[in-house]
Amino acid sequence: MLCQALCRFGQKLVRRRTLEQPVAETARSLTTLDIVALGMEHTMNIIVYILPGEVARDKAGPSIVICFLVAGLTSVLTGLTYAEISSRVPHSGSSYLYSYVTVGELGAFITGWNLLLVNTVYASIVTQAWILVFDNVFGNQIFQMLHDSISLNVSRVFADVLVFFVVFLVLLFIGFLTWKIRQLPVVTKVFTLMKIIVLIFVIIAGFIKGDLHNWQLTEEDYIKAGLNDTSGLGPLGSGGFMPFGFEGILRGAATCLYTFVGFTFIITRVEEAKNPQHSIPRGIVISLFICLLVYFGVFSALTLMVPYYQLQRGSTLPEAFLHIGWTPAYYVVAFVFLCLSINSFDFIFHIQRVIHMMAQDGLLFPVLARIQTGTKIPIVATVIFGIIALVIVFFFGLTDLLSFMSLGPLLSFSLLVFGVLIVRYQPEMHNGGNEAEVQDGNREVVAEKLTLQGLLFPGSSIPTPLSSRVVYVCSSLLVLLIILLCLVLAQWPVLLSGDPVWISVVVVLLVLITGLTGVIWRQPQSSTPLYFKVPALPFLSVLSIFMNVYLMMQMTAGTWAILCVWMLIGFAIYFSYGIQHSL
Repeated sequence: MLCQALCRFGQKLVRRRTLEQPVAETARSLTTLDIVALGMEHTMNIIVYILPGEVARDKAGPSIVICFLVAGLTSVLTGLTYAEISSRVPHSGSSYLYSYVTVGELGAFITGWNLLLVNTVYASIVTQAWILVFDNVFGNQIFQMLHDSISLNVSRVFADVLVFFVVFLVLLFIGFLTWKIRQLPVVTKVFTLMKIIVLIFVIIAGFIKGDLHNWQLTEEDYIKAGLNDTSGLGPLGSGGFMPFGFEGILRGAATCLYTFVGFTFIITRVEEAKNPQHSIPRGIVISLFICLLVYFGVFSALTLMVPYYQLQRGSTLPEAFLHIGWTPAYYVVAFVFLCLSINSFDFIFHIQRVIHMMAQDGLLFPVLARIQTGTKIPIVATVIFGIIALVIVFFFGLTDLLSFMSLGPLLSFSLLVFGVLIVRYQPEMHNGGNEAEVQDGNREVVAEKLTLQGLLFPGSSIPTPLSSRVVYVCSSLLVLLIILLCLVLAQWPVLLSGDPVWISVVVVLLVLITGLTGVIWRQPQSSTPLYFKVPALPFLSVLSIFMNVYLMMQMTAGTWAILCVWMLIGFAIYFSYGIQHSL
């Protein structure tokens, strides 16, 4: 009885949502160029302003360009996964919907619950970024006056929160006013083109006024700059191109990854694409590669123009022009990018979409999706998550928030890559012909026993229930071993010391991972024709999961604390309500 109860409970956790082809076709007007522009517009946002001050100054130095290459490669591998799922599931949605279709209910809840917090944290970061940019542009006068007038009656801390709240409401109002306008493909392409022009201007200025010596700084340069306490350099690092070493590159790459997450917004417009099976995969991959090249050029130019230890928090990108004496360019770049970053306030619409989908599926309380008549805004959810944003600002610093902006997506990416790995080896059961093949396969499997030879040399050329179970078990073990390997590799100073015990553990884990990957590779894959499939499966998927998990290991304790507390709240809701009311 207990075994049957546990089996039923486990089946509830992995039950998948089935999607039907949409009956009412929406107006399909988006071309591949529109899709590329959409992904780039959401990727090149205001985060670019504040990220260098947090990553280059305190984590990576000039090697921030390597951080972006690592983060970009990780995102490209995940983008291939999104491209295949979009070919397989031509429905507008989010990572939540894709997880529900591939991984199952528990994975979908984890993904959706993380999306809610990520968008709430993003609201806090965007508001802080606007405050910092305006504060710097106007010589620290506007918000100083607000602080002085507010602080007459309340403490400095509550004055900061009140300023944040006022700016948050103003920006939210602007976001609502411009929402419909920014949905037009022409507006999206114009905004994207203007952003690229501004960033290309930054690149050109950097290579004209940059100094290669800024990538080769030494302690003598610190002394000349007035930082003569070389015995306690600490936050400045040891100089050179990698002042914080290899560990700094990994920590920086983990923080930089969120800058590439904009491509996930493409899947919210799938049903508006003229040919989604072609344009969505192309749009995802092309937009990622273009953004990777642009970011590499921008941050190369920035670190060549300004020594990394002189980068200031806030509007780092425009302040580089003050350092080289181009004051007019400082104001132009700041104002243009602020005006073009209105899409940064789409977070409320993404929160609304995810809440509505999860409440419709029965995983969240219906009251959260209650829409206010006339405004079409989920009032209850907006108020609750607005309060959460204020609490986050009160207790956590900008560094922890930026790191979490990558931690949440990394977890969702890993689940989706795992899901594609599973689905590719599943028997097809969508139409009559495929069902007949599966039934034939079932009759063969009844008499077939799992053997070592069968693992390496399956007797069927199409996926069967037995081969799919083999892939599911091997993939689950593979993820567990990758997590263990990343935990061990996180102690890389011990490995470099030559400790035979730790090295032996790494070798054993690598052998097991290689063996399981080989078993999965030998199983028959689905032959369903798709416009795009992840190449070199399962090897690229294993590499993608490894990179995602290893970057997750670079996060700070404060970042993990946010995730753990949030997930405990989510699991309490899911296991007390969602699992019983799921549709």
